[in-house]
Amino acid sequence: MRILFLCVANSARSQIAEGLARKRFGSRAKVTSAGSKPSQINPYAVKAMAEIGIDISDQTSKSFDNMQAADFDIVITLCAEEFCPWLPGDIQRLHWPIDDPASDDLKLTPQEMRGRFREARDEIDTRLVALEGIIDVHCGIKITEG
Repeated sequence: MRILFLCVANSARSQIAEGLARKRFGSRAKVTSAGSKPSQINPYAVKAMAEIGIDISDQTSKSFDNMQAADFDIVITLCAEEFCPWLPGDIQRLHWPIDDPASDDLKLTPQEMRGRFREARDEIDTRLVALEGIIDVHCGIKITEG
């Protein structure tokens, strides 16, 4: 299963999703992220992930300009209010509208910023739990009740 997470800057939500999905799915999925206006990974995203034992400090912001839909099984967009990038082609698409935790609002304290990133991280992780069933079916893993 090949999964692409898309947002605008590829600095927060999609980077968090990439790190969470790599940890959760392991070898069952090839995971990457990209953006329409890539910048750099947000330090608050790195810290939010480190809190749960996932190191994303080596991940980099990537452009989706040269990516092809045929290279992926699922494309997940994470934009809420902003214009989400669109990868043309026949592909399974999911849209998870998650508010951008990054902000230029100088009134927000570092504690509030950490809270915003934790909230985004936790919401993405909850959605990945549901996606895991699809990954398992794709990989031929039998799901048993336990």
